[in-house]
Amino acid sequence: MKALLCWTVAAIVALGGAWQLQPAAKSGPTPVSDREKLIGAWHLASLAEPGADGKVQSLAGLTGTLIYTRDGHMSVQIMYPESAAALSNDYVLNGYEASFGSYRVDEAKHTITHHVQGSITHGLIGKNLLRVYQFTDDGRLIVKSARPDEHWSVAWEHY
Repeated sequence: MKALLCWTVAAIVALGGAWQLQPAAKSGPTPVSDREKLIGAWHLASLAEPGADGKVQSLAGLTGTLIYTRDGHMSVQIMYPESAAALSNDYVLNGYEASFGSYRVDEAKHTITHHVQGSITHGLIGKNLLRVYQFTDDGRLIVKSARPDEHWSVAWEHY
């Protein structure tokens, strides 16, 4: 009788332990935040901007990298082709664009603010650059300026 009681208790304990080890019922995949989707290294897929005729054109021969870290830092570098080596503007110096700093995401507005701490063009240092972003169905990240006078668009793909 004592042996039977021991076996019964052992069986109950074993079943109880097995019950506790069962995975919780799944209610579907956990949604990933836009901020989580941004994190990592991206390579330049395309950059488009208006040409002299006002029509949007995709620029060829560019390479670039965009990085967002989990702790809130960002870095972007874009190298234009040799034919644009003399290009300089607010973002680009001699055919090269580079800046770094921190960032903040507003998922409700689909915007990212880049807080520029360093840049190849000194005029950007200390500025907050507001960018509009979207994720495409094929996994690309599209970034555009939020300024109404800037009409460029950059497509990035995860490495």
